[in-house]
Amino acid sequence: MKIFLDMVGCRLNQAEIEAYASQFRLAGHSLTSDIHSADLVVINTCSVTAAAAADSRQKIRQAARSGSRQIIATGCYATLDPATVSQLPGVSQVIPNLEKDQLVSSVLNIPSANTEHAIIQREPIPGSRLRTRAFIKVQDGCDNLCTYCVTRLARGKGRSRSIEAVLTDINSALAGGSLEIVLTGVHLGSWGADFTSPMHLSDLIKAILQFTNTPRLHLSSLEPWDLTPGFFELWQNSRLSRHLHLPLQSGCAATLHRMGRKITPASYANLVNQARSAIPSLAITTDIITGFPGETEAEFSESIAFVDDMHFAGGHVFTFSPHPGTAALKLPGRVTPRISKSRNASMRQVLQASSQSFHQLFLHNNLSVLWEKASPANGHMWELSGLSDNYLRVRSLFSSPCRNQIMNVFISAVEAEGLFGEIQLS
Repeated sequence: MKIFLDMVGCRLNQAEIEAYASQFRLAGHSLTSDIHSADLVVINTCSVTAAAAADSRQKIRQAARSGSRQIIATGCYATLDPATVSQLPGVSQVIPNLEKDQLVSSVLNIPSANTEHAIIQREPIPGSRLRTRAFIKVQDGCDNLCTYCVTRLARGKGRSRSIEAVLTDINSALAGGSLEIVLTGVHLGSWGADFTSPMHLSDLIKAILQFTNTPRLHLSSLEPWDLTPGFFELWQNSRLSRHLHLPLQSGCAATLHRMGRKITPASYANLVNQARSAIPSLAITTDIITGFPGETEAEFSESIAFVDDMHFAGGHVFTFSPHPGTAALKLPGRVTPRISKSRNASMRQVLQASSQSFHQLFLHNNLSVLWEKASPANGHMWELSGLSDNYLRVRSLFSSPCRNQIMNVFISAVEAEGLFGEIQLS
């Protein structure tokens, strides 16, 4: 069969469809970038916002319009609203999150051991989900009680994968030519806490650096309360990417309390200062929610001032989205859509300004860049786009496509969406 894989949402969803790609190939099937030619379509859905749920429905409808014979829906939206998803055109099966690790064996009706324990070199998923970097799922589920979060309801309790399983996936990716490994999870920082003999994420990182030749190791989102100053000593190993994504959600202490977050602005700022002291040129990005129930003008002013003071390298801003089953749904003081939208725009402006300031720090300096895309430019030149080890988007022109290569680049200009530079060959 020809398999078409797609997803909406987070890096964890990307990691999961990459695992499906390997498992389908192990079972003798091929992947296609042409949905019209696919015998089977798998859509990994998302429900973190109303927009993500709408995007998930749209992708399923697009698959149905393409004439796909069999559409499998999985992921958070499919888990939380299976009745609606099952009624969408073309959907033949809805597989909830707690069963999604066995999706391939279930769909193909083969023993799970046939796909879980064999090793095959990673090949990037063709089409729009093609990624140079390899996303590796190391953990699933969450035991936090953030009042706004629907992902916890969709994903269940925290569950960690063994070091051996993670190393197997990483070595598969490295054998396929991947130069950057990205560790993903719903609550990545809780990795190992559920083991009989509890471990910490730092133990997994040390094992990866010791037992694999990963050129570049990148961590996805980490909750600030999972980290200690000693954690940052790991960055003495230069193979760890100098980027941390630390969700803040609000810079106001009262709002954070209503959100059920285990931090205060003061403790967050202290952690950020420790990280920056330990890791030179570290990029710190974040997530912010605006319009949370009860957020007054004074609270929003406190939040935006704190975000401004943090000088983030970038971030995502979300307008509060109410979800059935979450505690925030019952909180009083709902902020009107007009005000929420206005606050979202203001917060984005602050983050954009701080991002530009951070980018300016690297003007006339060298950065190590992994090229992800190469497009024909004028003449015989190619336009390259990639990410530095501290997660800055870099563009350059070169005489040949250099996709999936790491090169030193001298930064000569700061652009609206990133940096521009010249490749240094010596």
